[in-house]
Amino acid sequence: MAFSTIGFYNENSGFKPKQIKKIREWILAVILAEGKSAGEISFIFCDDNYLHEMNVKYLSHDTLTDVITFDYSEENRISGDVFISIDRVRENAVNFTKPLDEEIHRVMVHGVLHLCGFKDKTKKDSAIMRHKEETYLALFLQC
Repeated sequence: MAFSTIGFYNENSGFKPKQIKKIREWILAVILAEGKSAGEISFIFCDDNYLHEMNVKYLSHDTLTDVITFDYSEENRISGDVFISIDRVRENAVNFTKPLDEEIHRVMVHGVLHLCGFKDKTKKDSAIMRHKEETYLALFLQC
């Protein structure tokens, strides 16, 4: 039998998501909807400094970002680490006049979509990613 875990961790942010059981069910539903199976997925909530250091060290990008995904998937089994800057997400929530929880969920599903193989470097790919984010944010409300 396949084993999957979805874990939530903290590095320098003090953040803990609400409704963890519902989030796990939602993430699994997203993965299944994309025709994949779930392996081990870790969501690590951190501050800007922590994520910036990772961005520089591992991706050679000297910029702030809201999410970085490290993909360890094998074939159809989705596994990886999704690092989320709570500082960036809070700022985005204010800038886009969205509730913080909605922005947290948006970057979480964004990371999962990357693990499922979606990209966002071109306008076309970015539009597909945004559409899927909106679709799966609506699914969260149904879980």
